[in-house]
Amino acid sequence: MSEAYITRAAKFLPNESVPNEEMEQYLGFINGKPSKSKSIVLRNNRIKSRYYAYTRDGEPTHTNAEMAALAVKGLFASDPEKIKNVDLLSCGTSSPDQIMPSHGVMIHGWLPETGMIEVVSPSGVCCAGMHALKYAYMSIKLKDKKMAVAAASERFSPSLRAGQFEEEVQQLIRLEQNPYVSFDKDFLRWMLSDGAGAFLIEGEPNPNGPSLKIEWIEGCSFANEEEACMYMGAHKQEDGTLKSYKDFSNEEILEKSIFSIKQDVKLLSEKIVKLGFSNLKSILLEKGVTMDDVDYFLPHISSYFFESKIEDTLNENGIPVPKEKWFTNLASAGNVGAASIYMMVEEIFNCGLLKKGEKILLAVPESSRFSYMFCLLTVC
Repeated sequence: MSEAYITRAAKFLPNESVPNEEMEQYLGFINGKPSKSKSIVLRNNRIKSRYYAYTRDGEPTHTNAEMAALAVKGLFASDPEKIKNVDLLSCGTSSPDQIMPSHGVMIHGWLPETGMIEVVSPSGVCCAGMHALKYAYMSIKLKDKKMAVAAASERFSPSLRAGQFEEEVQQLIRLEQNPYVSFDKDFLRWMLSDGAGAFLIEGEPNPNGPSLKIEWIEGCSFANEEEACMYMGAHKQEDGTLKSYKDFSNEEILEKSIFSIKQDVKLLSEKIVKLGFSNLKSILLEKGVTMDDVDYFLPHISSYFFESKIEDTLNENGIPVPKEKWFTNLASAGNVGAASIYMMVEEIFNCGLLKKGEKILLAVPESSRFSYMFCLLTVC
């Protein structure tokens, strides 16, 4: 088997960053009124700015696939001809531009210079980007491919705009009910951001700069034990099962905002940290790694609310991580779902401060039905 190295990392963020006080100028006011939950959610998540792939007037500026392609092109900014050597494109997202064709082939459509290559599109939510990375990693390890690109991207913003909820609000008014969308829908409007990240994975380290050797990537799912926590294109029923958008009429889809992103906040708070981060201890034991070996800990978190909860869980399980080893860019980039971990790695990869031999532990929880991905990298 070959080794596998991240030899380059790039990102793409659309337009200018949007500060908290300007969010509703982009997202709009539901029923013409400011959100009741905005200040509460922002106070807990402590996000200061984020990016949207459209203008204040609601005009789209980029598609999801286009942003991913721009991140991929960023990998080859210094030598554009090298992109012709890519033989695998592995792309993850939870917000594709369409149900079909696949997200990956739509990105490939923006990259004609790559020629005819293999393309894969892992589905999922936050873990989708890590699944894309693992496919690329395994392909290089097996010497099946020579130069792979893994990418992750999100374009949540169209699903967050006030117009997506207008029919639901009008239906509530007709029924003489409180004309506010429920907290499980409004909650995520103040959390999510648009953008893309990409890695180049090769069988040899970069001779002209830093590389990150991928030591291992491990994942686990608790879907056999837990019901869905975050979902889109479905309605959660009293028994915890999801009713598909396919089983609603067109009128019901609009009236119930079925295609809005929803979060069971109570279930999220109870489960997201305990399940996956308790399991991390057994993964580290199996791999022969201790937290003393780790120099940088990069947890994907949707809110700083979970930072102390993760810290407490790691301490309870005997794998504490000193706070000086933690790194996240949530406050400045927002929660970019599957792309968040790519953006964190890109920032630390290109900062110029990494030293050979240092180890980086990635942790990506996914609340949709409680899946987790962990990865260990070594600087070389």
